Amino acid sequence: MENNKIYILFTAVVLIAVASGCTSSQPGDAKLTALTIGVQPSTHQVAEMIAMDKGWWKSDLSKYSIVKVEDKLFPSGPPEMQAMIGKELDFAYVGAAPAISAISKGLDAKIIAAVQTNGSGLVLSNELAQSYTKPEDLIGKKIATFPPGSIQDSVLKHWLKQNSIDPDKDLRIVAMGPGDAITAIEAGRIDGVFLPAPSPAKIELDEKGKIVELSGAMWPEHACCVIVASGDLIREHPDMVKEILRTHIKATNYIYSNTDDAKKICSEKIGLSEEVIQHSLDNWDGGWIVDPHSIADSVLSFAQVQYDLGYIETMPKQEDLFDMQFYDEIA
Repeated sequence: MENNKIYILFTAVVLIAVASGCTSSQPGDAKLTALTIGVQPSTHQVAEMIAMDKGWWKSDLSKYSIVKVEDKLFPSGPPEMQAMIGKELDFAYVGAAPAISAISKGLDAKIIAAVQTNGSGLVLSNELAQSYTKPEDLIGKKIATFPPGSIQDSVLKHWLKQNSIDPDKDLRIVAMGPGDAITAIEAGRIDGVFLPAPSPAKIELDEKGKIVELSGAMWPEHACCVIVASGDLIREHPDMVKEILRTHIKATNYIYSNTDDAKKICSEKIGLSEEVIQHSLDNWDGGWIVDPHSIADSVLSFAQVQYDLGYIETMPKQEDLFDMQFYDEIA
């Protein structure tokens, strides 16, 4: 009788474990059949769009039992990282700055690859652009950019401070997503915007404003977008993470070798004409990259700016933000 009780108890425990999918704590054993990717409507992140359009995410990862891959579109990095904190995303194409803020506040994730550098522009209304010659001309103006903790917010405020302008007192900076910011400047409700490509190009082609500064001049060769992978994905599915990087590298190379198709894919994904995408690429200072080592110093500089702005309480180290092992193994 005692043996029967033990057998029944053991069987119950095994059934519960199987039902919960937790039969083993070894990396890679947890069953994962679907992935969700975070992305934003920008030429910065066209590599993700190419891999999705070509079906590469699903086909390349099918060897790891992945049967479904979807992406979710976010207006900017801070809400995207909030979604990742809520475990809605497995990995994300996102600005380095919001990734720093989220990781510093407890997000279990690491930067595993670079995506792109520079690539944002300060656009002023036509009237103001005609008289603009220096940063001091922005004093007293109303400028829209992405929310606090974003790349654009960090670059803009850092640049203003470098030019002895107090971003909290000398002008009004308002947080907006790209669609709202474009609508606001074209309606004359604000004096300018600082946004990632292709939004500046859209405003110029609509003849509602003019690009007066590029982010690469405001902060030379600054890091911008990166890939952030969840801690669960890194620990439990390391081979899958390496495959994600291989696909990212393939898609990044495709941008350069098939630029016309990349423009078409980007246009369809974000709902702007190919003319806007072309104008953006003709006038931006960005570039698509993959090596996380190449942006490490710049990302730590962003962390310093965010610390100085009071967005994070402690300064992270490189190992707090990056996991380079996957790139190093396949590079």
